[in-house]
Amino acid sequence: MVAKKTDKQFDMVEVVWTDAEEHGEIGWNNLKEQLKYAKKPCPLMRSIGFEVWRDDKHIALLSTIGDRECSTIEKIPIGFIESITKLTKVKPSK
Repeated sequence: MVAKKTDKQFDMVEVVWTDAEEHGEIGWNNLKEQLKYAKKPCPLMRSIGFEVWRDDKHIALLSTIGDRECSTIEKIPIGFIESITKLTKVKPSK
C-alpha cells in the first residue's frame, strides 16, 4: 500500500516528559536497596519530532518524514508530559 501524498504541515516540537521506570533484577532483590531506589525521581526525557497527532490521551511524534515514508512513531501519554515547545513548522518534501 502506498501512502497518499500530503501537503499538511506538521509542527516540530520538543516534548519534555517523565518516563515510567522499572528497577531490579530477575528473581529476588534486596528490599532495603529497592526501597532506597523507590525514592529516586523517574527520569526526565526530551523528545524532538514532527507532531503528527495529539488528543487528550497522547501525543505522537515522527523523527523523520518524507512524502511517502517516515520513521517509527513515538507515542507519549499526556499524563507523562511536563511541557511541549513548538520549534518550527515545516512541510514534507515532495
